[in-house]
Amino acid sequence: MPLNIPGLVSLTVFFTLTLATGIWASWKSRKDQQNRNPTEMAMVGGRNINVFIGLFTATATWVGGAYINSTAEIVYLPSKGLLWVQAPVGFALSLVIGGFFFVNPMRSKNYVTVMDPLQETYGNMMGTLLFIPPLLGEVFWFAAILASLGATMRVILDIGGALAITISACTVILYTLLGGLYSVAYTDVIQMVFITLSLWVCIPFALVNSATESIYYTATHQSHQNPWIGKIEKEYLGRWLDDFFYLVLGSIPWQTFFQRVLSAASTGQARLISYLSGLGCFAMAIPSVLIGAVAASTDWNQTSYGHPSPFERGESAMVLPLVLQHLCPAYISITGLGAIAAAAMSSADSALLSTGSMFAHNIYRKILRKKASETEVLWAMRTSMLVFGAGAAGLAFYSSSVYDLWFLSGELVYALLFPQLCCALFAPSTNTYGSAAGFLVGLLLRLLAGEPALSIPPVIHYPACSLVNGTYSQLFPFKTFTVLLTLGTILAVSHLAKVLFQKNLLPRSWDV
Repeated sequence: MPLNIPGLVSLTVFFTLTLATGIWASWKSRKDQQNRNPTEMAMVGGRNINVFIGLFTATATWVGGAYINSTAEIVYLPSKGLLWVQAPVGFALSLVIGGFFFVNPMRSKNYVTVMDPLQETYGNMMGTLLFIPPLLGEVFWFAAILASLGATMRVILDIGGALAITISACTVILYTLLGGLYSVAYTDVIQMVFITLSLWVCIPFALVNSATESIYYTATHQSHQNPWIGKIEKEYLGRWLDDFFYLVLGSIPWQTFFQRVLSAASTGQARLISYLSGLGCFAMAIPSVLIGAVAASTDWNQTSYGHPSPFERGESAMVLPLVLQHLCPAYISITGLGAIAAAAMSSADSALLSTGSMFAHNIYRKILRKKASETEVLWAMRTSMLVFGAGAAGLAFYSSSVYDLWFLSGELVYALLFPQLCCALFAPSTNTYGSAAGFLVGLLLRLLAGEPALSIPPVIHYPACSLVNGTYSQLFPFKTFTVLLTLGTILAVSHLAKVLFQKNLLPRSWDV
């Protein structure tokens, strides 16, 4: 396939516009920085982000490349379908629950990162240990986003994935380094506009393509493949519920979420941003659902893609860009390219800023250099972002394993960090002993459950664990079960340690 010159020009214009917006936002942040804490400006925008900007940046954080691509993919897959598309509802509920329960205790104490209440309750060293799962999660997330973008550019533009990854990473790192949250927030506005307009412009052309059957008919009738509405088999109900709770509750203990609500001017505005962005996340899934339905309703042999179908070729993950490329006119499909790039970058910059903020504020300032100046902390943040960004870009070249590592690290955040954050905010009587015990229990239980994608066999065979084609599959909701056991361990061991020392059953000198 020859190089897609119009698509390349479109992408160049988008990258230039995004970079220019980020640079302008960095200039604005320096202008507003007078009489303000420079590190707080970089990490939480000086707590001066208005509701409009906050809504855009919070929504863009979740509506990333993985979000719009995977939503279309799951609707398209013959074995899944719409009923397995859980992210839109899951993320929306996560933002609503986060706004209702978590914003007030975090915002009222003017915390800067999600790690602050953990270090305050369990100490700096335990906080350092708890920092590892979200650090890995953010780095692998950044790498997975870059890998997805590289694969998309390879399909549509016929350029090397490595080149797309390098350009994207450099652009994101540059404007995030320059302006911190201000640059991320203002570029998110541009990116959300691109995503919305680009996808909605493409959909009518895909729907009326002669190779596509009516999606209303194919929703419930067998056509080129199974109905795209999908179904949930009884034996898979436990896994469905487990994945749903993972999306709802496991999406809360991330710095990307708290960075947005903590940057608002007031608690009321922070809650409003959280609620509205939940609605925004749900609404932004509609174009991807329609594109997935179109893909499932298309006779691909009538298109320039040809036979066999994307599913048979193992290219289901690329179904959104494939629909844009083969079912829309060329001048329309290049606008969809901007949507994919925008979605990828809107999440990548958030992940980068989160890792840099947590490292500089919670590790460098509180542990490594307790007397560090604000300027020194700011440079530590920038240096760490550069290191983490370069590392993630390097990992992106190994895309097959990066996705699996991202999912596993995300599940570790759910199993380890969510119970710890709940206890730190709502059960202040818990202590470091309970936190350490809960961390150990959660880590062991999750790892012993196995991970088929990484060829890690399960040691614990939960009920309904089945062996299919030589691979074990856990159908029991073990992730949520692990969270509950971790939560119970933190509470129980904290209470036990308190009783043992208060009643002198153990010498007070043993209390470390």
